[in-house]
Amino acid sequence: MRATSWLLLLYSLPTGQKTERVAIWRRLKKMGAVQIKTSTYLLPDETAQYEQFQWLAQQIRDYGGDSTLVRAQEIEGLTKEKVTAMFNDARAKDYAELRRSLQSFIGRRKRMDAEETAAELERLTRQFREIRAADFFDSPRGHDVAMLLRRAEGPKRARQLEKLEVKHYQGKTWLTRPRPEIDRVGSAWLISKFIDRKPKFVFAPTADAVPDAIPFDMLDAEFSHHGNYCTFETGAQRLGEGGLAG
Repeated sequence: MRATSWLLLLYSLPTGQKTERVAIWRRLKKMGAVQIKTSTYLLPDETAQYEQFQWLAQQIRDYGGDSTLVRAQEIEGLTKEKVTAMFNDARAKDYAELRRSLQSFIGRRKRMDAEETAAELERLTRQFREIRAADFFDSPRGHDVAMLLRRAEGPKRARQLEKLEVKHYQGKTWLTRPRPEIDRVGSAWLISKFIDRKPKFVFAPTADAVPDAIPFDMLDAEFSHHGNYCTFETGAQRLGEGGLAG
């Protein structure tokens, strides 16, 4: 999303309305709004978000409170980059919580029956979709959790990995997401050591950002998580014997 303006919801509720206050806070959290001051929340200026704020403003008035909805091109003291970072930080926290739940589920899955597994997986998938719907600026953490969710879905998604012919992967540009962690760092080492003698590595949040590059450890990329394999393991499996670049 490339927001060119912002929506601000300013509101107040009568003292003592704790239940109503919590209900409003939960609604704001679910729609992905970020707080910039006490009782002042922010969303990108898009039709869907405007309608959500309108509905919430009316609910606040129904509770006996006051609400004002403002459209602003700029917010003093907050650049677009800072606002985007605020949204991404908020979504990163949501994704981190979901990531912990997914890791716990993966660890317990073998001890669960089919009905329990399906119910919890459905709940986790629904939670991911809700966070994703409020991920207006494509938080990098979302891709990590999406791949972990695929792993949580189990080996049914795995497919036979074709052996890699390294001669077709020489002097290529390899693309991954910014701020690499251990799997991406290890995968880059594997690429430079055993696949591509002269690789060039670039970083971007999405695979289509650099059209001619080969994405790795990104959602739906050829070099990524497959079944229970992480990206590094996928690359190692595809190399097989005799597939080293030398």
